Amino acid sequence: MGRRRRTDATARPRRARYRRAEDGDDITAPTDGGRRPGRTRRVLAWTWKTLAVTGALGLCALVAAFAVAYKETPDPREMQPQDQALLIGSSIAYADGTEALTVGQLKRIPVTEEQIPDTVVDGVLGSEQRDFYDQPGISPMGMARAVLSGGGAGGGSGITQQMARNYYDGLSQERSYVRKVKEILISIKVGRTLSPGEILTQYLNTIYFGREAYGVQAAAQAYFAKDVEDLDAAEGAFIGAIIQQPGNFENVAPGSKMEEILRERWSYAVDGTVAMHENDPERGMSREQADELEFPEVVDYEPGTSLSGYKGYIKLAVERELRDRYGLSDAQIAAGGYEVTTSLDRRLMDAAAEAFDTALPDLPEDSVKGLAAIDPATGEIRAFHGGDDFVNELDPSLVQRTQAGATFRPYVLAAALEQGVGSPDPRSFGVPGPLDDVGRESPPTGTGGVPDLLQATVDPSGVPFVEAVMKIGPRSVTETARKAGVAEEQFETAELEPSIASGTFQLTALDQASGFATFANQGLHKPRHMVTRVTDVNGRELDPSDAGRLEQGTRAFSARTARDATYAMNEALYRTHETDPVLPTGHPVAGVAGAYGDARSAWFAGYTPDLAAAVSLSRPDGKPLEVPGVEEIDGGTTSAKVWSAFMAAAMRGREVRDFDADAGLAPVEERGEDPAG
Repeated sequence: MGRRRRTDATARPRRARYRRAEDGDDITAPTDGGRRPGRTRRVLAWTWKTLAVTGALGLCALVAAFAVAYKETPDPREMQPQDQALLIGSSIAYADGTEALTVGQLKRIPVTEEQIPDTVVDGVLGSEQRDFYDQPGISPMGMARAVLSGGGAGGGSGITQQMARNYYDGLSQERSYVRKVKEILISIKVGRTLSPGEILTQYLNTIYFGREAYGVQAAAQAYFAKDVEDLDAAEGAFIGAIIQQPGNFENVAPGSKMEEILRERWSYAVDGTVAMHENDPERGMSREQADELEFPEVVDYEPGTSLSGYKGYIKLAVERELRDRYGLSDAQIAAGGYEVTTSLDRRLMDAAAEAFDTALPDLPEDSVKGLAAIDPATGEIRAFHGGDDFVNELDPSLVQRTQAGATFRPYVLAAALEQGVGSPDPRSFGVPGPLDDVGRESPPTGTGGVPDLLQATVDPSGVPFVEAVMKIGPRSVTETARKAGVAEEQFETAELEPSIASGTFQLTALDQASGFATFANQGLHKPRHMVTRVTDVNGRELDPSDAGRLEQGTRAFSARTARDATYAMNEALYRTHETDPVLPTGHPVAGVAGAYGDARSAWFAGYTPDLAAAVSLSRPDGKPLEVPGVEEIDGGTTSAKVWSAFMAAAMRGREVRDFDADAGLAPVEERGEDPAG
């Protein structure tokens, strides 16, 4: 029996559907098919209400937890100041564990609120927190930065927070969320309990100002040889200016970049006092008064005989690493009681100084003598030449820089070989054959339309390397040098153009020791460093920020490229007599000598399988070198001699290892007679 069809009268009405709106349609009118938009709106509304309720409950829970924590936070007047006996200097040791020096012979002289003049108060507030008298116990912006950085953003805390951190027991200097929350809670109570004057006085009595001075009175004596109440407005602004970087500002060299930064910071503090005066005429000074101020002169810094010779330079280098790699502040370094172990070998430190006296005894005293040595396998700095007076002279090895000359060519060589440019054509056994016909006008052709750069390594003209840079681009060369270990800021010292192949960039001896160590380590770069272990007063070991890179290393270029470059540099020494390709100790050598601009600088950078070192010579005025008894000054006649003297001492007693056999080097005893001899 078939189904009976419904009549129009009995048929159920179809659900209206919605279709895509056309121009002119009534978009609210249902059409054939589709769902009602009201259902979607109801789902969205329910979702938003759920999220809002959840968020409100979470906020209430957070506020409740904060209120409980705040209630349990002790009254600041009942808290004990941090034990001043814990403010002890940090010790620095050589690699063998013997002590090199102690940082922080601390001076602290507390003063009362009445002894601190407005000139100092205004200078400090103009630099650190201009709205201090209107600000509560915490700095909202500083707190936000700390939260976003996981407690690691420095310089964001307000004066009250800094005072609480430095003054009250139970607040460590450790950068973490827990410490930051404690700091905020105590700071809020401090702001509600103590007057602004009391807060500022405790702050100025507890912060570190450099020159081993804790507190504003000790700082006034260390920088101006006067009491704090006698400081004028310019000196008060100076006191405020040095708070952020006391270690860098405690003894700036005239005309240096750091002096420029300090003067900018001082001007910022002065401008801050003007802004405060415009907001409150009782504070700060007028623009007319500010314009009459002059940057103040400070007294000479005399750190004492314990930092004589290279020890003062060790202090500065270690402090830089503790700031950069371990995140410690200058105050923590000076008074945290840390035990620091370095990779420095005292015997090699002495050998670095003796090498200049032995090889170039008549070298003028004003010459800038740089030398740095690095273990290729670890990146550890084993020795450097630190100079004679760290107070008045920049570090000649780790800081001062000069044009690299031909010692920059290996980076061009590596960058080109990585791109298949300038390698031997055809290539047999992965290395070129013997370097015959040395002295011909143009080296044999290599790949990529560029002369064979391995052969060209012995060519003093450097023209093939300029051609290679034109082919591969200067940026690829600087990127290779950066990966190898040259500091990135050095590439701002010259124009980025093909002439960089001639060594126009200014580098430090440390840059070149680090870069050449990467060649010795088969193209694997280990970050250069001096500090190998840091423990706090509780015996807890601190981890450096570069721990992962120290363990794994970073590939700068292939091992094949490193081996070919090693072969070329060793063979160049074997042919050109810039220095012996084998040390008196029997260790093989690969390296490059170079000079720049009529001997305005002279270099030798090279390595054995176990140690890389670089020697640089220049003058502070940038004029050509003058060395009595040396007629033709270049890297081979000056720096190479210093390098050989140092390396002979450094490698004495160490196992003789040859470079990787894959580089095409025969064992040392099988090299035979020098065909160029």
